[in-house]
Amino acid sequence: MTLADAQARDAADPLRRFRERFQLPDGVIYLDGNSLGALPKVTRDRVSDAVTRQWGDGLIRSWNAESWIDAPQRIGAIIAPLIGAASHEVIVADSTSVSLAKLLVAALAARPGRNVILSEPGNFPTDLYIAQGLPGVVVRVVDRKDIATAIDETVAVLMLTHVHYKSAAIHDMAALTAAAQAKGAFALWDLSHSVGAIPVDLGAAKADLAVGCGYKYLNGGPGAPAFLYVAERHQTMLTNPLSGWMGHAAPFDFTDTYAPAAGMTRWLTGTPPILGLVGLEAGVEIIAEAGMAAIDAKRAALTQYLIDCAAERCPGLRLASPADTAQRGSHVSFQSDHAWPINAALIARGVIGDFRAPDILRFGVTPLYLGFEDIWRAVDHIADLLGNDGWDRPEFHARTAVT
Repeated sequence: MTLADAQARDAADPLRRFRERFQLPDGVIYLDGNSLGALPKVTRDRVSDAVTRQWGDGLIRSWNAESWIDAPQRIGAIIAPLIGAASHEVIVADSTSVSLAKLLVAALAARPGRNVILSEPGNFPTDLYIAQGLPGVVVRVVDRKDIATAIDETVAVLMLTHVHYKSAAIHDMAALTAAAQAKGAFALWDLSHSVGAIPVDLGAAKADLAVGCGYKYLNGGPGAPAFLYVAERHQTMLTNPLSGWMGHAAPFDFTDTYAPAAGMTRWLTGTPPILGLVGLEAGVEIIAEAGMAAIDAKRAALTQYLIDCAAERCPGLRLASPADTAQRGSHVSFQSDHAWPINAALIARGVIGDFRAPDILRFGVTPLYLGFEDIWRAVDHIADLLGNDGWDRPEFHARTAVT
């Protein structure tokens, strides 16, 4: 595990050229793209043009002239191949939380007499919070190993995150979807830590519903719009519970009575956030250009390299992610009794990962702008901090609002 070996692997990396497409500060090793993706350089120009020319000069004419009005469908169609969906099964709308709420309410309405949303403890909190906030709903959580057998005739929706946000463990989407459908329940997948990170095939898995984040591996920018997926077979049956004007069949007829649009357009509600969509489209296009096969191959190699380097040089860390590459997403987590101050000390050195309570150091491994040398040097900093207790200083124990 030498620096020269890491540099040699970088020199042979077919994705190496994409690194220059991102704005990365000098002296920083960015290992938090699983939380907020780095800025694509093209996004600066796209957003600037959208503000100064399209909005500033075009004004309201740009809804037609610049195809603002079609952006949710157009970007959804670019995302679709990344998740194994057809172009008419994906649309960009709202945040992940709002999109999840829409789909849960719609699915519950389509399963009268059932009021259970089944999930697992430790699912991403906003997913559980959204489900818990729905009136008349019982949120039941069971251990991961018991999920398939816990699905019964009271369950309306099986709601799971495909790649676990903390451990990076991957669920067997096809098997659990089949188990849910065998009992008459919908399978709803949160792809926020999957899309743009690992191959996803909703079609092959026969998934019913899905949501996903735009600002992690898709590099859409902070608070970028999310997307939602509805399998074609469900599109005429399910109704958007937030029936706003952009989901209307004829929004500019301005009639008093709501009539849902055909297909995925009915899942729109309010006016699309154009500046956010511009940033998301730029990020998604880069992922599509690189291709998920190449991204996944490098993801597997980089995450394994991080695990191997840490095992060799950081014996104080305990692996909290699956050891099997095929069962692991694009981040690696380690347990430590001193996870918070270690993370703070790393950030002070320009190695940016993150902390997840109560004891997790989490490192996002984003193949388009990270290399093997980055991983080697990051582990070198970790080993140094662990070796001399460099993390044990008062300023590193102070907590911040965002971790």
